[in-house]
Amino acid sequence: MHPAFSVIFLTTLIGVGQGLFLALYTGQVYSLAQLLPVQDSQAFYGIGSFLALLFLIGGLLASFFHLGHPERAWRAASRWRTSWLSREVIVLPMFMGLVAIYGLFHYVGWTYPLFTVANRLPVDFTLIVGLLASIMAFVLFICTAMIYAGVRFLQEWHHWLTVANYLLLGLASGFMLASAFSAYTGVDLVGFFGTWAVVFILTAFVTRTASLLRNRRMDHKIDLQSAIGVKHRDMQQKAQGFMGGNFNTREFFHGRGPATLRLLRWLFLVLVFPLPISLIVLSHLIESNNLPIMAFMIQYLGLLAERWYFFAEARHPQNLYYQTMS
Repeated sequence: MHPAFSVIFLTTLIGVGQGLFLALYTGQVYSLAQLLPVQDSQAFYGIGSFLALLFLIGGLLASFFHLGHPERAWRAASRWRTSWLSREVIVLPMFMGLVAIYGLFHYVGWTYPLFTVANRLPVDFTLIVGLLASIMAFVLFICTAMIYAGVRFLQEWHHWLTVANYLLLGLASGFMLASAFSAYTGVDLVGFFGTWAVVFILTAFVTRTASLLRNRRMDHKIDLQSAIGVKHRDMQQKAQGFMGGNFNTREFFHGRGPATLRLLRWLFLVLVFPLPISLIVLSHLIESNNLPIMAFMIQYLGLLAERWYFFAEARHPQNLYYQTMS
């Protein structure tokens, strides 16, 4: 498939935003349960939520560059009964609205307890809104991933590992950003968020590697013989039927050779997994506030490469005819 950069930025940016919000809300719950130090509501949770919202807005804006007629974007929500894309279009602004409310109430200091659970956990309005937003964040992860996992004829995508990878990579990048944000603001939660980031990175490494191995060993159901109905064993495509490119050659093939794919695969495997872990561990050992920020930036570059590879790896059946030029 052709990796559209608008979709690459959409999926990576909103994944970071979702993960960052879930990290902030996790920190709030831990602090209210007296498992972590209480942080400043305005400076940490308020500004942190607005930072998550900026990533979500950035992803939303990127999606408009993928539309042929942006003025008709509202119609995408009309097929919510059957389309995961329509569900994503509905869930994303709902999630963004809840994150905005959550951040606003923290920023203005409206965090007075409404009631207390078990005489230990004070529950305020932000905790309730945060719970709703957390649920919507996971729903959004599922909707985004199922847009691709639900495509049956693209076997590389049609698997539960696609959903797991979108979820875990979003959580890993979001918690890594939370660690970087803590380091930048001087909040003593770098180790907490960094530890969770490492856990999600290692888990994502297992699922992403499993998907790579699965796709490498995949026996495709559609081949050249079945495509044209001729069962001869030795068949080769020599021409695509066009003197130049067309919509099919542009939109369903990445146009790069095997060497480029191998390079991108090793690049994202290094940038997304071992390098950020090494940097976040080193930052803990030498107490550096710059290394967590560097770890997030490097990991996000790796996520861009990973998402490009994700799209390029999927082999559309129509490329059995259109991919090769004589």
